[in-house]
Amino acid sequence: MGGAGKTTLARKVCASSIVQQHFDKIAWVIVSQKFKGVDLLKDILKQIIEDKDKLIDKMQEHDVRMKIKDFLSQQKYLVVLDDVWEEDTWDQINGRVKTFPDATNGSKILLTTRKERVANHVEMPTHVHVLKELDEEKSWELFNSKALPEYRRCIISDMGQFEELGRFLARKCDGLPLALTVLGGYLSKNINIEAWTDMMLCWPSTRNTQMMHDILARSYKDMTDNYLRSCFLYLASFPEDHIIDVSILIPLWIAEGFIPHRPRHEPEQTAQKYLAELAQRNLVQVTAINQAHGCIVKIRVHDILRDWCIEEARKDGFLDVNEGQVGAPSIDTMTSYRSSYQDFGDHNFQATPNLRTLIGFRFPQVTLPNHRFLRVLHIENSILQNLSSAIEGCIHLRCLGLINCGDVTLPSSIGKFLYLQTVDMRQTRSLVPESLWGIPSLRRVNLFGRVSPPKGVQQKEIQNFVLQDNLSLNNYLDVVRFLGQMTRLVTLSLEVCPRITAEVMNVFANMPRLVDVHLSRLSAFDRLPEFHLFPQRLRSLTLVADGIKQDPMPVLEMLLHLVLLRLEGYSGRTMSCFSWGFPQLQHMELYSFSNIELWNMEVGTMPKLAHLRLYEFTEMGNVPKGLMHLPTLNHLELAFTPMISIYNNSTLMELQQQGCEVITQYA
Repeated sequence: MGGAGKTTLARKVCASSIVQQHFDKIAWVIVSQKFKGVDLLKDILKQIIEDKDKLIDKMQEHDVRMKIKDFLSQQKYLVVLDDVWEEDTWDQINGRVKTFPDATNGSKILLTTRKERVANHVEMPTHVHVLKELDEEKSWELFNSKALPEYRRCIISDMGQFEELGRFLARKCDGLPLALTVLGGYLSKNINIEAWTDMMLCWPSTRNTQMMHDILARSYKDMTDNYLRSCFLYLASFPEDHIIDVSILIPLWIAEGFIPHRPRHEPEQTAQKYLAELAQRNLVQVTAINQAHGCIVKIRVHDILRDWCIEEARKDGFLDVNEGQVGAPSIDTMTSYRSSYQDFGDHNFQATPNLRTLIGFRFPQVTLPNHRFLRVLHIENSILQNLSSAIEGCIHLRCLGLINCGDVTLPSSIGKFLYLQTVDMRQTRSLVPESLWGIPSLRRVNLFGRVSPPKGVQQKEIQNFVLQDNLSLNNYLDVVRFLGQMTRLVTLSLEVCPRITAEVMNVFANMPRLVDVHLSRLSAFDRLPEFHLFPQRLRSLTLVADGIKQDPMPVLEMLLHLVLLRLEGYSGRTMSCFSWGFPQLQHMELYSFSNIELWNMEVGTMPKLAHLRLYEFTEMGNVPKGLMHLPTLNHLELAFTPMISIYNNSTLMELQQQGCEVITQYA
């Protein structure tokens, strides 16, 4: 049965620090019912060689197999095949040419499946671990943690009655973790005896999938906010087992009109609250949290919940989901204004009058229709033939997302799209016309390509600006001048060639709202600007430089709201952190401090630091003794620090005794 916890257990295994240290390479691919062997193999290759080069996408299947085999034969590897459905799947993946070498060095294949015969079919020495249903007590523990969390118990007077009803309902879930968590999430929003009793009296007589559907229907109908309902059903537009990036999802919700206006609230804040409620109801699985803000950044939807969303969305005419049909999809009978197409072969779309939303994933090659009423166009991992001509008349467009779609050219008429809020072209090389910057409604821009900011045009309303580009010197200076106008920026990320000069940080003085900064490929420079020239609301800062000559810590520790710091390229020999510096810092990563010999750390510095990573401290012979005075430090990671040994270092051993997890990695 789906929802028994197979994937959850496998993820916990892979996330274990012991497992992480044991294997040289770990790759995870989701197989599911609709898969293409060659795509899975390419995904594995990209993970193990840590390269997303487009050349891999163009390789033939035999070449991919041989490259994986050659690479893994020299490595201790773990490959996870999640959600395998059929016996011949292993044959398709391992093939006539054995993709996975029979290594005797402790390499492993981990496979999850609903069918034991599929596991036994693998032609390798195999151990099958059958997940049993949770027993009555474990079921109650899981249900109790979701339905009656500690922070709610203090306001409940008749706890005994709730526990009696709760134990009955937990038993009815037949030990299925997914049912227990979703039901618990629903009842946590309805802590009253009447709702719990009604759930008990109306319990479905069927088991397994239908039981889950009945629980989901209750949780869905319990949402009094119709906007929240729409946000939940919209998740069906993403493919099965897809990791959904919240920075992509929220602009789609906003463009669709699912996020209501609230005084003194930005739409993104309201959307995050909706996302948090879906997570609290256990309708989405949170896979990543923003370390600087504590908000959700990546989610996935269990396939049982997604199937229910698809069924409900189609029934209501809310969304039409088309998965993997051969040839062009039939749209004559479509009643929805929104369509999602997933894993289609080569084809051209037929023109569909009045379509408002077109979402697509994994098209080998597609010619887009001209939908002049489109408000949302979002395509991922596809090759587009005629983008410029297809959207040149889409003046109602609010969100344009083209993720990993090769090379595209935006039409010059885009300047007439007066409602456009989001342009997201990450991993898609794009030629951007100057007319884009004159759109008054533009709020979020993510570009990977050639950018030519216009002269004489001001763009003060953009809140999120991400740019990866190859710039000439003159073009780079134009970009810096253009950035200086963006006084409402909240997020800024730059990674350009040639390298960014330190002068780009001078624009911070005009950006009082800035909270997230990522500057990569900075050229070498002497010192950081004075701390008062940094945005004082800054919570997350990443600086990747060729070399910073003067100790950056005295400047950065004065940023009172900084929670996350990633810094690369300090070339000095000593570094100092003073008492009461970094008052809010929780996460610090320092890379390529290859010359540093001594790090002084006064008592009282970094009082909230929990996670510290030191990478390539090749000359430092000992970690700072001041680490022992950090009250919240629970994770210390040392990578490529050859002069520091965990076995004869008293500071590291004392940290371990205090409960800090210490992880080391050597070349």
